[in-house]
Amino acid sequence: MGASDSKSSFRNAVSQLTSKTTPIDAADDGFWKELIWSSAIHTPSDVFSLIQPEDVRTMRDTCPSNLATICYKAVEHLVAVSSSSSGLPTAFDQKGALNCVRLLTRILPFIFEDPNWRNFFWSTLPDKAESTDQEAGDAPPPLAHSLVASIADLLFCPDFTVLPSKKLGPDNPEDLSSLDSCEFIWEAGVGCSTSPGSTAKMDNNRAELLKLLLTTFSETMYLAPTDAPPENRWVSFFTSGENRHALPLLTSLINTVFAYDPVGYGLPYYHAVVTDYRERLAEVAVQVLIVTLDCDGRETQTGVAEAEAHFQDNLFCHYVSRLYREEDFHFILHGFTTLLNNPLIQTYLPNSCKKIHFHQELLILFWKLCDISKKFLFYVLKSSNVLELLVPILYHLNLSRSDPAKTGLMHIGFFILLLLSGERNFGVRLNKPYQLKVPMDLPVFTGTHADLLFLVFHRVITTGHQRLQPLYECLLTIMVNVSPYLKTLSQITSSKLLHLTEAFCTPWFLFANQTNHHLIFFLLEIFNNVIQYQFDGNAQLVYTIIRKRSIFHELANLPSDPHAVARPRRLQQGDNPAREEANPAAAQPAGAAVGRGLPAAAAAAAADVDAAAVEVEQPIHPPTLTDESSVDAPAAPTDTRIVSHDKWVATKEWVQGWKQKLPLQTILRLLQVLVPQVEKICIDKGLTDESEILKFLRHGTLVGLLPVPHPILIRKFQVQYCQCTLLPNSCWRCVSV
Repeated sequence: MGASDSKSSFRNAVSQLTSKTTPIDAADDGFWKELIWSSAIHTPSDVFSLIQPEDVRTMRDTCPSNLATICYKAVEHLVAVSSSSSGLPTAFDQKGALNCVRLLTRILPFIFEDPNWRNFFWSTLPDKAESTDQEAGDAPPPLAHSLVASIADLLFCPDFTVLPSKKLGPDNPEDLSSLDSCEFIWEAGVGCSTSPGSTAKMDNNRAELLKLLLTTFSETMYLAPTDAPPENRWVSFFTSGENRHALPLLTSLINTVFAYDPVGYGLPYYHAVVTDYRERLAEVAVQVLIVTLDCDGRETQTGVAEAEAHFQDNLFCHYVSRLYREEDFHFILHGFTTLLNNPLIQTYLPNSCKKIHFHQELLILFWKLCDISKKFLFYVLKSSNVLELLVPILYHLNLSRSDPAKTGLMHIGFFILLLLSGERNFGVRLNKPYQLKVPMDLPVFTGTHADLLFLVFHRVITTGHQRLQPLYECLLTIMVNVSPYLKTLSQITSSKLLHLTEAFCTPWFLFANQTNHHLIFFLLEIFNNVIQYQFDGNAQLVYTIIRKRSIFHELANLPSDPHAVARPRRLQQGDNPAREEANPAAAQPAGAAVGRGLPAAAAAAAADVDAAAVEVEQPIHPPTLTDESSVDAPAAPTDTRIVSHDKWVATKEWVQGWKQKLPLQTILRLLQVLVPQVEKICIDKGLTDESEILKFLRHGTLVGLLPVPHPILIRKFQVQYCQCTLLPNSCWRCVSV
């Protein structure tokens, strides 16, 4: 009865706030205290269930004075307790502060969604404005600054969010205003060698305060791109020198995330018996980090000088960039590998191990740390643990390839791999044998991590959803960057590469738009790099090239006459259907049905090398002429016909312009030298087993027979304007879900 009565009283108070005829007097302390210290509120879910969205919107639209007063009262109370010398010594005081936090967390999003209220928190508290010393000329701080500063103070409040350094008792608490928060960093790790300890209650209090911080930072979600300021005002203040807790907060958040171990003691089903309060805190902490480390691409948008000034003003970015100790980098990298590999853990007992779900936030944070701290990036690349990052990234890319809602995750994963592939050490590390048993729907293979990388990319291209088509060049660029260092590729990987080449060489695909032929240039560069620099160990790839040599001969003799160039467009538009039906052989390039993704012959070719191990490939959907810089471009039509949205038409001159630049000399010379030798061996010895041919290729040499090796060209990642909007959008998509 007591609980139901208190909830009824709270609902009555909310009804009074939303009433047009009964505005509540700001001086009515009894009403506001009853609302703040209500016994009906015990958890954040209580506030969300008792205050409905309609209540807040009605209050905002019909009784704005009540909404303003409840915000003033909540912020005023938080400022009072954070600036007092006593802090929050009793449970009653702590309940009042938490209820204010919960009320603001519930109300703020509805204030941000109304343009007329967006500057409300950038006004001042009425009492502060009236009591300001006019002679001193000091302007009172905005309500937003007061709120953020009080939250930062409360995050290091003894007996509330941190354990006191010494037991003084409730009658003699520590003074919050003079407290040195560097002595109360939450976890051991970066900048702190000892863990001060914590309790489940303190972890919950920290999580609620951080959730309110995220809510304040989310103002940018409610702004149109044209209305959004260059900087998030809330984040700018929180990460500036005006926040005296900036460094302790940064280290506390980093240490909380990377010291978290979901497995714990490793007991089966332990997570089903004992509630893990630290998981919620770690998830909110990583979300705060990815929002506050906001310095991506500002050089592209605003210029070098403005980007450097912003970097210096954001103390979170500044402190991260100054990390240099290897033990700090080891702690961070070990935390990344532990958390990212958690979903990959396999046990004999189903669901016996706890699995985390904030892997996308972790990938964004890894990207930001590598972007801000080049020293950390170099440490990752020289560490053997980089492969422990690669496997979970590939796992999530393979798992999310068919889900349009995971487009942001796919972009972040590919951008990370592109960033890593720009360094030689990453390509060399890929030669390590792959021996893990990660659950992925890939063909069974025996090979290296490079094989895993190529097979996952092949799966993404052949079975991924339409929104990933603008990323094809990114995928192939990664493969090109690492190809000069790959000592051996398996038979299955070799057949997949030839399968992609055959699919992308068909005239209907090459002539579909102005950029499709770029993919062939990338694939040819991969083959050239392997042949020129790693020929000795790649007999499987060379043998597959020999078997599928017709692909390269047809590409070298690609027709460029007007009739051949115009045929794919005529088929697309359905011109002369009677003639096409009468001559289906001419209408279907490489044995494929017109408008299909991959030619059927290409799928058969992939299976031809090893029919027992290689699966028949599913079709590649032809790219449409959508804006490649748009992350949220609408999905292509479900039918697989080539769709063109402009007046561009392939011409003979256009085809000849790029055809003569195709880097086919190395491959054609290899075929010219090796094909007669292989045919002669087969005839002379009557070989029916390919093992003898592979043995011959392994011991053969092409020294002096191939063209002069070309210099290794590494394409490094460069931030573009589209990525400047992608990363913030991905951050908030993670936080808001």
